[in-house]
Amino acid sequence: STEIYDYMKLLWARIGKTISPISGREVSSDNVSDVVDAAIEQGADKRLMLLAPVTKQKNRSWPQLFTLLEQQGYARVMLDGEVHRLNAVPEELEPKEVFLVIDRFTGEDSDENRGRIGDSAQTTFFEGKGDAILDVEGERISFSERFEADGMQFEHPSVHFFSFNNPIGACRTCEGFGSVIGIDKDLVIPDKSRSVFDDGVACWRGDTMSKWKTQFIRGTESLDFPIHRPIEDLDEEWLDMLWKGGKGFKGIDAFFRYVESKAYKIQYRVMLSRYRGKTICPDCKGSRLRKDATYVKVGGRSIIEVVEMPVERSRKFFEELELDGTELEIADRLLEEIRNRLRYLDQVGLGYLTLDRMSNTLSGGESQRINLSTSLGSSLVGSMYILDEPSIGLHSHDTERLIQVLTELRDLGNTVIVVEHDEDIIKAADHIVDMGPEAGTLGGELVFSGEATDLLENAEGLTSDYMTGRRSIAWPEKARPWKRSIELRGAEANNLQKLDVDIPLGVLVAVTGVSGSGKTTLIKDILYPAVSRSLGNAVSGMGAHKSIDGALSTIGQIELVDQNPIGRSSRSNPVTYVKAFDDIRALFANQGLSETRGFKPSHFSFNVPGGRCDRCEGEGVEHISMQFMADIDLVCDDCKGKRYKAEILEVTYKERSIADVLDMTVDDAIDFFDADKGPASRIREKLLPLQEVGLGYVTLGQSSSTLSGGEAQRIKLAFFLGKRETQDRTLFIFDEPTTGLHFHDVAKLLTALNALIDQGHSVIVIEHNLDMVKSADHIIDLGPGGGEHGGQLVFQGTPQEMVEKGKGLTARYLKEKRSYDLELG
Repeated sequence: STEIYDYMKLLWARIGKTISPISGREVSSDNVSDVVDAAIEQGADKRLMLLAPVTKQKNRSWPQLFTLLEQQGYARVMLDGEVHRLNAVPEELEPKEVFLVIDRFTGEDSDENRGRIGDSAQTTFFEGKGDAILDVEGERISFSERFEADGMQFEHPSVHFFSFNNPIGACRTCEGFGSVIGIDKDLVIPDKSRSVFDDGVACWRGDTMSKWKTQFIRGTESLDFPIHRPIEDLDEEWLDMLWKGGKGFKGIDAFFRYVESKAYKIQYRVMLSRYRGKTICPDCKGSRLRKDATYVKVGGRSIIEVVEMPVERSRKFFEELELDGTELEIADRLLEEIRNRLRYLDQVGLGYLTLDRMSNTLSGGESQRINLSTSLGSSLVGSMYILDEPSIGLHSHDTERLIQVLTELRDLGNTVIVVEHDEDIIKAADHIVDMGPEAGTLGGELVFSGEATDLLENAEGLTSDYMTGRRSIAWPEKARPWKRSIELRGAEANNLQKLDVDIPLGVLVAVTGVSGSGKTTLIKDILYPAVSRSLGNAVSGMGAHKSIDGALSTIGQIELVDQNPIGRSSRSNPVTYVKAFDDIRALFANQGLSETRGFKPSHFSFNVPGGRCDRCEGEGVEHISMQFMADIDLVCDDCKGKRYKAEILEVTYKERSIADVLDMTVDDAIDFFDADKGPASRIREKLLPLQEVGLGYVTLGQSSSTLSGGEAQRIKLAFFLGKRETQDRTLFIFDEPTTGLHFHDVAKLLTALNALIDQGHSVIVIEHNLDMVKSADHIIDLGPGGGEHGGQLVFQGTPQEMVEKGKGLTARYLKEKRSYDLELG
């Protein structure tokens, strides 16, 4: 994404040294220039010959071969060290060593002689099938055009040789995907806390297959294999023995070869399918490149080794890379581009990412910062950059670094426009444009335009109110007490370092830490699937941990409320998601005109034939295919974008048609249905949670595909708030719910989350927003850094305890927040 790999491919192709894995020496091939230089070095007083090796052909005798060479214009041949004319070779001679004499000359250094030697050397390589010998008065110097060493043939490095998207460089086994369908080790050994003796190897359980376990135990008895030790505690040597076997006993790999040999039987095919899954390619180990690409080194490292480093380490590698004169001349510009891009990646807080990280595993904030660093790396000036909430997913520490990058971009001569809610970025801006005063129909006005100091001193509006302390999200007087908790032990997926964490229930828990510290791994990759499995749900891809225990029996459901769209169809909308559209259709079906015309609730749906516009089929727009250009959407000529037939729109409630109602904002609709009874009151009840989570400005019929991730997440929250009386005790997990929220919206969100807790539910938020963190009842802080520097438990306790005695970056910024809030009063 950042183009770093494109420059790296060029670098390794241009100056990479191919090192033989056998002897460790550099692989090289000779060319015509090498032969010419070697000949001239001998001096004008030396008599030289160029010789091409000749091998005997099966269907020709030596005399026949010599006759053929003479016909081709050659005159002499060297047999066992003695030169003969081709037409005077004794017929009875059976030489052991035959060389064709291509040319004889001296080592005189002249343009004419260099040209002659060059032409002869080219002919020698051709006739010698890549080999040439320079004879210097009996002493021989060998040359080879072949790129080989230690009996191995190597590939000449090229750009495509390092590309996994090209057949030249892609791993032959996985074809450049890095994974294959094979035996999944996590399925074979699902519980690594068990030992081999205690049936840790799942496929060796049962009466029939347990004989494999028995033979393994007996076979390794003399080797003192620790059969009672948990498999997770076995070192590499023992693990290798368990999988590959040894002398006199067979391992897991041999077991599956046996099962595959019996695959003509249905029970063995079923067994194979049970343990198959997407696994790391055994040939390239997930690097996606062919194995011999690792033989090419720059600074003693292969390209695979460097892309597997975190950005901060790969940056250090390139900064410290020392090259000689010629190499530096070739690589200077490439290194400049690579170093710049790595520096910007590090500066925007992504130093913990490895360069080979798949883009589809990145968060939205990480993706945006990668795009930002790409723009910075291109060194444009006089450009306008528009960034939509670049602080998404950023810890306050990372936000500081982001501000430095944005100011650097400005100082280069660019204009930087940032759509943002983060307090620190607002303060750092040169000019602020504040829109409002609120959202939806209550917004759209210019509230303030000027410098940050003026905003704090003179401005009105919600932004100014919260930044000056006129309004605030108060620090809780004390945290809610808790008695029940989930006990998670030995969490070690990704960078987690065997964490033991107690996660309280019945309260608001904030999981904090810098980007890459392991928050998502702990909560979404381990806790969520582990609790889901305990509830009897099917789970795939759970992160490694030792155990999960505690008050699991008190949890009735678990819900992961993320920022994925609530629907990808243009027909999906907020009012459908919160189940209010059914009541709206029923309300219109109960009107007198509907009863007269026989309209049912289905007539007021734009998803089924009946009342919807026949021309656009309820879309409101017509999709026009433009073949070689992007398709365009035109407002439907029949319904004018209202989605319904004219006779349906004639049915009104309080002089409003169903199309008018769908065009209302949530706030307007709540006022519209106020004080009504029956279906109208049910509609209002289902819309109120949307208002509570700060989505009063969204229109009822707005397409879900136009909602932001944060809006989609809050609509899901509103759906759960609307189910107040029917739910079991639920554990809610929110992934950065404050994304895209103003201070005022955060206050509303906190009210909604506290409402869930008051209903008896538990809430966990993965969060960076300090207003949310300070309002939590319990904080679990991971760090101290990101990537390989993270994965440790830095602090757990209440916000007050963190301010008083907490260590780490989150504690530092929370203390500063406390001081700032006290200063504002």
